[in-house]
Amino acid sequence: MDAEILRDRDIREPLFAYLEESFGKIRIFEEKRMGGSRADVVMVTPETVVGIEIKSDADSYTRLRSQVEDYDRYFDQNYVVVGTSHARHIEEHVPEYWGIITVESEEGGPDFYVLRTANDNPHRDRKKKLSLLWRPELVHIQQLNDMPKYAEKSKEFVIDKILQRVPEETLAPQVSEELFERDYSAILETINAYRQAHGQKKRRKRKRRKYKPI
Repeated sequence: MDAEILRDRDIREPLFAYLEESFGKIRIFEEKRMGGSRADVVMVTPETVVGIEIKSDADSYTRLRSQVEDYDRYFDQNYVVVGTSHARHIEEHVPEYWGIITVESEEGGPDFYVLRTANDNPHRDRKKKLSLLWRPELVHIQQLNDMPKYAEKSKEFVIDKILQRVPEETLAPQVSEELFERDYSAILETINAYRQAHGQKKRRKRKRRKYKPI
């Protein structure tokens, strides 16, 4: 690893360990497609879903403005993780409610420091957050809240009904719990059974990786 320049590949694994140590119970996903952008990291806590963008020393701010807009639609809170080359000016490029974590190269590996703690995202779209869940996970939330099945209705319809019926203080931990419990091998079978029952195409298996794409 370069003694001064940290690249994305140098940051990720140490960052995940740092987040687990700092936030307690979490689950990490990678590479969530959101509009025209992709979230580098999605961190689930018992009450929140947090977006994390990594800007290493090798990255630029070219696309950050549009990325911020996309992150703000999906997540309860957001962080940007920046190398030392960006630390001085990053506050000019992200909203004040975004958290900032700096990372620099030390002899023992990357060293992280919270420059600013994230506040609640005022622009989050609750529909977009719920869209992170797969249909069987939404069905479980419906069951938890004694809702009708709406089996023939669209995912968007079901999301609207959940938002109408379930208060945020109840729904937020339920969404987090669904993501904590997500089992990719089991959920694939469940999704395919649901799709087959409704005349939809089956999902194909993806190559396994340590941190799953959400």
